[in-house]
Amino acid sequence: MNLSNLKPAKGSRQDRKRVGRGPGSGLGKTSGRGSKGQLSGSGYSRKRDFEGGQMPLVRRIPKRGFTNIFRIDYTVINLDSLAKIAKKEVEIKDLVAAGLIKNGSERVKVLGRGELVSPKTIHAHKFSGSALKKIEDKGGKAVTIGKE
Repeated sequence: MNLSNLKPAKGSRQDRKRVGRGPGSGLGKTSGRGSKGQLSGSGYSRKRDFEGGQMPLVRRIPKRGFTNIFRIDYTVINLDSLAKIAKKEVEIKDLVAAGLIKNGSERVKVLGRGELVSPKTIHAHKFSGSALKKIEDKGGKAVTIGKE
């Protein structure tokens, strides 16, 4: 076996369709588009949600509720996750390094599930009441980043 006689597996490669190349090709004349109508022309492109003139699904279903554009989303981290970080002072960059959050621009809220093993100074955007209590009971500090 050498590189000069390598061939793809049988049936894995197929010639591309050459449409509009005469009646002998099987795709001559109308090029597989049927005859007449909006879809048969070359410039036709269907909108993604177009349903042939029928009222589109997105307009048929009822709209309820509302989206608050001022909502602030927080990434939630529990104390048991923070206990795994060996540092005494835990900042946002340490959470990224530990893989607890994706990037440093996320807002972080610390919740009180689990226990801290040692006193830590934790920097986050928000803390739940139970998390604050547990951090302070261990002799640590909760530092709030940026007031909202």
